[in-house]
Amino acid sequence: MPRTPYAIPVGRNITEYLAILCWWGILLWLRSTGALNATWMIVLVILGCWTKTALFGTENLRQLFQAAKTNLPHHRFMLVMGINMSQMVLAFALDFHVLYCIDPTSFDGVPAGLGSAEALFSFFYLSTLNFSFFGYSDILPQTVPSRIVNLTEIVLAFVTVIFMLSDFISLKDSLRNDDRAPE
Repeated sequence: MPRTPYAIPVGRNITEYLAILCWWGILLWLRSTGALNATWMIVLVILGCWTKTALFGTENLRQLFQAAKTNLPHHRFMLVMGINMSQMVLAFALDFHVLYCIDPTSFDGVPAGLGSAEALFSFFYLSTLNFSFFGYSDILPQTVPSRIVNLTEIVLAFVTVIFMLSDFISLKDSLRNDDRAPE
């Protein structure tokens, strides 16, 4: 029996982008109101980062298995994973930005006097380089919290790229072989 193609959940992805942006807005609002001191803000950023990492990881696994079971063509799977990776890059860029807003000494290499849009771009650049394993950036984390968030992104990128993307074809093949096995 032919399997139905996996549909890319557009509404869900838009909601996820909006949730990432809302979390960033909440963190910036909390910082601007002074509701939490810098230490608690940093703890909140790290806990949020780890929570998002767990959600991204489970979402990627779920989509990997669903795509493999529905025999999703490789190019469509790459689109799904590209959307997921863009969400991860954005989420970490915004975490870096909040850490920088809390403590500008969190990162070295960010030019002084940048406007908000330029600073955001700088952290999007850092996050993209982290996720792509390019291995070089002129922006470097300098504090333990910024290094924790940076390391978390690198580990998530490694798991996503190495395990999930490289295992898609072999997972599809193994599921296909399971379907053909006599009962």
